[in-house]
Amino acid sequence: MMRHKPLTRACLLAVGLAVATGPAVAGAGHNHNTNVAQAKTSEITIGAQPVAGKITMLIGVGGFSGGNVAVLPGPDGLLIVDDKLEAFSEKLTTALMPFGDGVPKFVLNTHWHFDHTGGNKRFAEAVIIAHDNVRKHMAVDQDFKALNKTIPASPPEALPDVTYNDRMTVHFNGEEIQLLHLPGGHTDGDTVVYFKTSNVLHLGDLFFNGMFPFVDVAHGGSALTLARNIRDITGRFPADAKIIPGHGSLATMADLEAYLDMLTSTTMFVQSAVMEGKDLKAIQVQGFPEQWKKWEWPFISQAMWIDLIHQSLNK
Repeated sequence: MMRHKPLTRACLLAVGLAVATGPAVAGAGHNHNTNVAQAKTSEITIGAQPVAGKITMLIGVGGFSGGNVAVLPGPDGLLIVDDKLEAFSEKLTTALMPFGDGVPKFVLNTHWHFDHTGGNKRFAEAVIIAHDNVRKHMAVDQDFKALNKTIPASPPEALPDVTYNDRMTVHFNGEEIQLLHLPGGHTDGDTVVYFKTSNVLHLGDLFFNGMFPFVDVAHGGSALTLARNIRDITGRFPADAKIIPGHGSLATMADLEAYLDMLTSTTMFVQSAVMEGKDLKAIQVQGFPEQWKKWEWPFISQAMWIDLIHQSLNK
């Protein structure tokens, strides 16, 4: 699926797009971006952290700037994964300057939420790639109950140009970049991005490192399916892969396995309580065992995570 903006044949051939047609929102937490609500935009910076191979991670420092960004520079130009909140588009461009001219040729969106796609409008001349459902959601107004607000439709130039259904491969700057759709976890349009040459994963909001995640139940997400998807990822990719989470600090597979343990244990806890006849309020009053309480943060308290699991059970 493409919209009409300049996409030259040479540009598409350069990345070797190979599509295999198969059958929002949150902040970072803990010692990185804990000041989610009140930090002024002017006080927040975007820091760069080398990951592995050619990949660098850009993360907000001093407050919430949107999801973590992966950067792949090289002779073919610049490719990024996700592009933060719209308010940080200028700062993101500045942060990209050391890697070239600050203007990416390709943008990969891991899902539709505005804290990961907010820069699409500024980078509209790039080829934007995402799952089919990302374009569908971004093209119309969305009732985002979790924030009690309506997210307006994105302008046409900010919509993905190229969408895929199941999996896709992009060849760019000597990297084989694998895109894999794992449905029904954070949203119904999640993409796992794997830089095979550098052995780096960008998991978008499938992974909140050290934090209870946000699950967009209204847009196809499920806490139960999220746990299954994370289990799939831990078995599918190399144990020594570096992992860029949607929010939180750079991670390892051990961190992802700890996250999976939390997901599995907390979902089972709520399931068991429901089977005992407890309602949502009673489960929230009881709360999780002590070991899981440290995972709450300003946006997702344990009460909200219990609610999201409960909603997932009732889908």
